[in-house]
Amino acid sequence: MRRFEDMDIVDLQELQIELQNRYDEFKAQNLNLDMSRGKPGADQLDLTMEMLDCINSESRLIAENGTDCRNYGLIDGIPEAKELFSKMLGVTTEEIIVGGNSSLNIMYDTIARAMTHGVLGSELPWGKLPKVKFLCPVPGYDRHFSICEFFGIEMINIDMKSDGPDMDAIEKLVSSDESIKGIWCVPKYSNPQGITYSDEVVDRFARLKPKAKDFRIFWDNAYAVHHLSDKHDELKDILAACKEAGNPNMVFIFASTSKISFPGAGVAMIASSKENIDFIKKQMFFQTIGPDKINQLMHVRYFKTVEGIEEHMKKHAKILKPKFDTVLSILDAELGGKDIAWWNKPNGGYFISLDTMDGCAKDVVAMAKEAGVTLTKAGATYPYGKDPHDRNIRIAPTYPTLEELKKAIEILCICVQLVSIKKILKSRTHKLHLLKVGS
Repeated sequence: MRRFEDMDIVDLQELQIELQNRYDEFKAQNLNLDMSRGKPGADQLDLTMEMLDCINSESRLIAENGTDCRNYGLIDGIPEAKELFSKMLGVTTEEIIVGGNSSLNIMYDTIARAMTHGVLGSELPWGKLPKVKFLCPVPGYDRHFSICEFFGIEMINIDMKSDGPDMDAIEKLVSSDESIKGIWCVPKYSNPQGITYSDEVVDRFARLKPKAKDFRIFWDNAYAVHHLSDKHDELKDILAACKEAGNPNMVFIFASTSKISFPGAGVAMIASSKENIDFIKKQMFFQTIGPDKINQLMHVRYFKTVEGIEEHMKKHAKILKPKFDTVLSILDAELGGKDIAWWNKPNGGYFISLDTMDGCAKDVVAMAKEAGVTLTKAGATYPYGKDPHDRNIRIAPTYPTLEELKKAIEILCICVQLVSIKKILKSRTHKLHLLKVGS
């Protein structure tokens, strides 16, 4: 493939006409393809339907400690759920709370409690401070940014590198600014770039020396077991690293079964040091009398062990890998070697991150929408919805069928090329005008 910058104006204009014809053909089909969120497809949801047979009117709904799961109690989850999910996250049963269906809900509540009452070690609730700041690796997860924006927390962009966020910048900022109280992280198969933090990055997080004594790492391990094949990434244990570095209370770990079982009826959890967990449970006493223990029991009876979860995730991978391979194959065929777009090739997770030329992402997303393809809003992967370079597009391949996905990505690639050609031609026309004026 030729680089677009190496093509002359006539060649670019001819290609523009060809691509416009392809675009118009798709547009005439009146398509309605949704790739806006990372939702499991119906075939993935079908994988877990047998879980619903684990509980029926004849079932004995008693937890292993004798608690009747139909009643109130056990604010931190039933013992067998704590045992299963603590092993999945590599913590002890004293270092985990198993709650309702949404890890996002737990993250929101954690921030809300910090704002009203602080975290362990806070001198004041965060909400009573003049300013609270969070560091945000970008591109990142829009829901994290929305929580901060809702609570009036100022966000600071931190660039992502190939092995994780820019630790030089993080270390400098947290050590010098007491108003920085936290950082958002998706450490494994990051949203949207699919990057897994290296051992060195994890160790540097654990060794941070924040000026704020109540600084917390919000470690959203949403894709802990979400591999696409047997070749998968490994993530170093952050809690163990923090303990070794003398910072056991610095990290909150979040996870859920939302993309393992049912997104609307999964099980979510928070893990941290025992001291942090005990502090959180005291605060939760005023918030709830206990989670949905029947749902927790159902999950335990279905998966049984961590190995059971891992085997189940292989079924997800069989559905998802062809979709990811399809996206990557079309991107390579349509955009490879043209030097107008760049993308990652993740080993797991739910997204592919596409970077266009600067100043093109919004136009690409808008143009795709006109042809019937709904993508995540351009800018959504940055705080306040503002991508300073207007180049990042999050591709969510999971929800559409394979045939729908092929059409959607082909349309996306056509739009990337058309917008890029328009930008290049405009730049060259401007340069020619300046030359004429100069002569």
